[in-house]
Amino acid sequence: MHFQGALYRALNPIYGREQMSGRGAELYGGRFNRKGTSALYLSLSVMTALREANQAGSLQPTTLVSYDADIEGVFDSRDDAALKAEGMDAVALRDGRWRDQMKTTGEAQTQAFARRLAAAGYNGLLVSSFAPGATMADLNLVLWTWSATPPCRLTLIDDEDRLSR
Repeated sequence: MHFQGALYRALNPIYGREQMSGRGAELYGGRFNRKGTSALYLSLSVMTALREANQAGSLQPTTLVSYDADIEGVFDSRDDAALKAEGMDAVALRDGRWRDQMKTTGEAQTQAFARRLAAAGYNGLLVSSFAPGATMADLNLVLWTWSATPPCRLTLIDDEDRLSR
């Protein structure tokens, strides 16, 4: 599928100047990327971004940024037939044991799924949010490939250059 529109990301203020970096995901791994692989975890709504960034405990200081995106080659995980064709299902996508799998085997089932998608030429994955309080309407877009130009254009919205100050 092709995604075009606004995306949001809630960052720890320590990383506020690294809005285009997938460094945190690269360092620690995420549900849809192994350690050593960069990824940007973005949300389709502000509230979803805040839920994603503050999943444990009380709301912590957060820098909210927005992007304009025009991304080709996005896998839509809401399509059960497409998931099945890729050897995945909705239950495995939301399995909260991915960190344990990563520690035990070096790669969680969802990380292997994402690796296969990226190898097949997908730039990202549209997926439901699994953050506490999320509903079926809360969606994320995980990118493995992004740049300033098509086919995976991601542009930070900072017209007043506030983030460079």
